[in-house]
Order: sequence, then structure tokens, then C-alpha cells
Amino acid sequence: MKSQTYPAVILHPGKEKPIRQRHHWIFSGAIQYFPDFENGGILAVKDNQGHHLGYAYFNRHCSLAGRMISFGPEPPEEALEKSLERALNLRKIFFGPETNAYRLVNAEGDNLPGLVIDRYNDILVIQITTLGMERLKPWLLERLIDRLKPRSILERSVSPARQEEGLKDFEAWVYGEAAPSTEITENGARFTIDFTQPQKTGFYLDQREMRALVRQLAKGRKVLDCFAYTGGFSVNALAGGASQVELVETSAHSLALAQKNLEQNGFSSNYYQLHNEDVFTFLRQVKIESDFIILDPPAFAKKRNDVIRACRGYKDINRLAMVHLKLGGFLLSFSCSHYVDDQLFQKVLFEAALEAGRRVRLLQRMRHSFDHPVNLFHPETHYLKGFLLYLD
Repeated sequence: MKSQTYPAVILHPGKEKPIRQRHHWIFSGAIQYFPDFENGGILAVKDNQGHHLGYAYFNRHCSLAGRMISFGPEPPEEALEKSLERALNLRKIFFGPETNAYRLVNAEGDNLPGLVIDRYNDILVIQITTLGMERLKPWLLERLIDRLKPRSILERSVSPARQEEGLKDFEAWVYGEAAPSTEITENGARFTIDFTQPQKTGFYLDQREMRALVRQLAKGRKVLDCFAYTGGFSVNALAGGASQVELVETSAHSLALAQKNLEQNGFSSNYYQLHNEDVFTFLRQVKIESDFIILDPPAFAKKRNDVIRACRGYKDINRLAMVHLKLGGFLLSFSCSHYVDDQLFQKVLFEAALEAGRRVRLLQRMRHSFDHPVNLFHPETHYLKGFLLYLD
């Protein structure tokens, strides 16, 4: 991508403040003037007085029309190179040979809006959600291949956001040989990643520190892992000395992979039990007592209008979990719904505790792992909330 001169978008008076505060998004209502350009292209951004603010790529067909990739005078091609380099260098600080799966690029969190890159051993998985980043894909692939030397690159660009951008979902191996699966290590534990039927990009990398916490707290406890997916929490619970683990998961495919992960880490079926059931139904119908319950459901609120319904679901499932917990038990409860913020989620847990008639103490708040950085100027990159609760 060569340096060039870019025509400029002009913002309405007063709409430049978020950009001066280094927020990445420009909504269509903030734009006074569009030059002639091809959707997805990069344009300069100026305020109503003609002062230069930076560069963004734009799609005039979207309500979220522009996403900044450079602030101030730095040319966009240089900013993109530096942002990618900074993102890769940051991960080198934290990860050694015991962990070879982590997020390399976290969209606006790494100043690269519309782009997520995850590493699974020697395989990269990329997700592109915007037309502007789609047009930058040749540049991106060239640099990933040159700097990281992956065996393969899978693009899994499957997101509702692509529809508004005028893009179809796309899933294909864009470099190297197709690999249906690979094995990763995380803090010494082994996991098989199945790329044929994955959720997210293959594994919930954002829960790494929480899995380590479960390992730390699980000794001697009977653990109930709800929405278990492929057993990440369960493997760590048993690695930490849990006496027994029960996994509840609606996907038979995911549960079979969880069993494989348990076995390849040396845990026989004497230490775990699999339940291929809906978690709500399971908690209502089964009479069990656990010392440690983990609730990591999918997002109940995928849009703002879902919030009320989602909060009912979160309250119901946490109330049910609290009923099943023994005195002195831990509840590790999560919400990955962007529209349910920390304060609202804590209120939901408060109401669940009241209805369950349990005495509950909040021990710790958690967020996604540090390879999922939140841009301080762009707080929308924060989505995962976790609360470690103690019931007595």
C-alpha cells in the first residue's frame, strides 16, 4: 500500500469532538460532505473548519459510516503498519511455550477496526467484519505470512455486521493447507481445536485467566460446568484437583470434543460426567449439590432491544445455580452481552440472590484476557463481565 493523497470527508460542526478524543467511529449523521469515492476506501477526515483530524475508511451505505485508522497527520498506510506491529509485539510480552493460542489483533482494541486475528499453534484464524478491512485483506495476508510464517490461515468472517456492510459471510482457507483441527497448549493443558464446527474462531481465548482461576480454586470441590463447550473450565478444574466435574452442554459435537480434551489431559471418566442437555432444563430437573458452579452462557442480548429478555434469562439461570450450591460454594458467572454492562449484570445477580434466599458475597470482578485489550478511547471493545461469588 503506497502513500498517496486522499480526498476528504467533512464533518458537521461539533461532530469532531469524538475524533479528537481518539474514538474510532463516525456515524453517518456526523458527516456533512462526502467526496466521490468507492465504498470501503480510505478518506481524510476534516472538521467543518477544514482542520485535518486523521484518516478513516468509509462505507456510505452504513449508519456507522467511518472507522478511524489514523489520528492526526500520520498517513494511513504507516498507521496500519505500526498498529499491526504493535499488536504483534504486545503478545510477545505475555506468552511463552506453555501457551500457543491467543488473540493477536482485537479490532479497535489494537487500533485495527473490523479485524480480529487469533493464533492457534501454527494456524491463524482471521475475522473481517467491514468492507474497509475487506479491501485491505491482500495487504494483511502478505504481512501475516511474512512476519508469522503460519502453516495455514483460515478466514472465518461470519458476523451479522457484514450484512450492513454489504458483505456475505465468508469461510475458507485463504493460505496454506486446510486443517480440520489442531492441538494447542494453554498453561500446559492440551486442547484440540476443531475448525469444522467452531464457535467464535475455535476456542474462548478471552477466558484464559478465568480458566486459570478455576484451576486455583477447584481443589477438593465438586464442580458443575454449565455451557461447557469443549471443556476448557473442566480440564482446568480437574488439573487443580477437583474431586468431580459435571459438564452440561447442548451441542453433542462440542461435548464429544470436551471428552477428548479431558482424556488427552489424563482424566478418566471416573472424574467427570457428561450431560448433553439444555442448561436451564438441567438445573430445573436435576437435584445436585455442587461446591463450584461455572455459568458461561452465550450472549443473551445481541442487540439493545434484547436487554430486558436477556436479564430475565441471566437472573433465572443464576438463581437456579445458587439453589444448587452448597454452603461455602463458589459461583463464577459471566455475561458476554455487550448491552448488559457491569452495573446491570451485578443488579441481576443481586436479584437472583434475593429470590434464591442465599447470602452472597462478591469476591472479584473479571474481564476478558489481556490479549483482548480494551482501547481506553473506545470503551465499546469491552464486552465480557465475570463475577466470582461466594455463598454461605
